[in-house]
Amino acid sequence: MQWIGIAAGVLTASSMLPQLLKVIKEKKVEDLSVLMIITLLAGLILWVVYGFMRKDPPIIYTNIFSVAVNLALIFFRFKYSRKKIIG
Repeated sequence: MQWIGIAAGVLTASSMLPQLLKVIKEKKVEDLSVLMIITLLAGLILWVVYGFMRKDPPIIYTNIFSVAVNLALIFFRFKYSRKKIIG
């Protein structure tokens, strides 16, 4: 049964990779919702905490990977944004 959890985690963790690769390639980020990514990050961080509480490596590792991908999206959202964030 654990392989189902591992497969689900890998698929979920890799779901934002196409978006990240598109952002890196096209440098277009205006359509990315920062609020959605921040909300997703909050949930992913809670999954990581839950994984540590359960001592469940598949939950921990797949969600840490997801956190990293979404942090990269946030980074590129601000790096490539045409709108001034401050000032």
